[in-house]
Amino acid sequence: MSLPARRIGILTGGGDAPGLNAVIRAVVRSATTAGIECIGIEDSFDGLMFPGRTRRLTVADVTGLHRLGGTILGTTNRGNPFAYPQKDSDVPADYSARAVEHFHALGLSALIVIGGDGTLAIAHEFQRRGVPIVGVPKTIDNDIVETSMTFGFDTAVAFATDAIDRLHATAHAHHRIMVVEVMGRYSGWIALYAAIAGGADAALIPEIPFELSRVATHINARDLLGARSSIVVVAEGATAVGGARMVVAPTRPGQAERLGGIAERISHALEPLTDKESRHVVLGHLQRGGSPLAFDRVLATRFGSQAVDLVQRRRFGVMVALRADRIVEVPLEFVVGRSRPVPLDSDVIQVARNMGMCLGD
Repeated sequence: MSLPARRIGILTGGGDAPGLNAVIRAVVRSATTAGIECIGIEDSFDGLMFPGRTRRLTVADVTGLHRLGGTILGTTNRGNPFAYPQKDSDVPADYSARAVEHFHALGLSALIVIGGDGTLAIAHEFQRRGVPIVGVPKTIDNDIVETSMTFGFDTAVAFATDAIDRLHATAHAHHRIMVVEVMGRYSGWIALYAAIAGGADAALIPEIPFELSRVATHINARDLLGARSSIVVVAEGATAVGGARMVVAPTRPGQAERLGGIAERISHALEPLTDKESRHVVLGHLQRGGSPLAFDRVLATRFGSQAVDLVQRRRFGVMVALRADRIVEVPLEFVVGRSRPVPLDSDVIQVARNMGMCLGD
C-alpha cells in the first residue's frame, strides 16, 4: 500500500491569470492542514530542470495572497522540458529525464500543475513517465475542455467591459467607431461576454468568420437611426471569411504563435466603408493583470483545495474542473490536445443576436 503524501510540489505555467496566487494559497493552506509540506517550483517546469529554483512554502508565505494578481512562483510559456529551446540551435533539447530525476531528488509525492492546455499537456507526459500529477486548469481565455469555467476569465471580462464602458463616452463625443481588440487566442469567450456586458454594437469572434461589409452595413444602419458612434469588439484570433489569422510572431520551438493586429486592420478598413473616423484599442496584457474578482478568488480556492484532496486520495493523472457548480475530477487524457470554442448553438450567441449585435455573418 502506498504511503500517504508528505511533500508535494506546485508550479504555475503558461500565461499568467488573475487567481493563480489564490490557488497557490489554497494548496499550501490545505496541504498544511493535512500535514503535507509544499515545495514551490519556480518559473514553471524550469524549476525542475535547473538547480536552485525551488523553495519551501509555508502558511506565512501565502498570507493575503488570494487578492494579488500574477504568481509568486513565476511562470513561462516557453519552458517545455520535452522540447526546450536552445540559444544556438533550432533543434530543441529533451530535458524531461532531468526533470523527473529532480522531482524524485526533492522527495516529492506528487506535483500540482496549474496551467492552460499547453502546460497540462506537458503535465500529462510527465504522468505517463511515472510522475503523479494533479492538474488545475488556468486561462483567461476560458477555452479548456471539460470545465465550464476557468479562473481569471471573469476578471479579464470585467476589465474589458470597463474599457468598453469608457470607450462609449469618447466614441459618442467624436461620433467615431471604436474597435477594441481583446485576448482569447482561438476562442471568442472574452470578446462575446465583454461585448454583451459592455453593450457593444458588433462582436467578431474566431468561431464565426466575418464579412466586413456586413459590419459596415450594420454601422451605417445605426447612423440612420441617429446613433452616430459604434463599438466593435474583436477577438485577437478572429478572421474574415476566406482570410487568415493576424500573426505577430510565428510558432517557434517551445513557443506558440503570437496573435494581434486585427483591430487595427478592421479599424482602417471600416473608415471608407462607413465614411466615419475609426480608432482602435488593443487591451493586451492589461487583461491578465490586477487583483482577481471575488468569483475568480473563490473558484481558484476551490480548485486548489480539491487538488490537495485528490493528492491525499492518490487520484493522479486528473484535472480538477467545474461542472454545474461542483468541483469534479477529469482524466488529463480527456483534456490534452483539445480546446473549447464558443459553440455555434450557444445561448450566448443567440442573446447577442437578440440584442441586435452584429457578429459579422
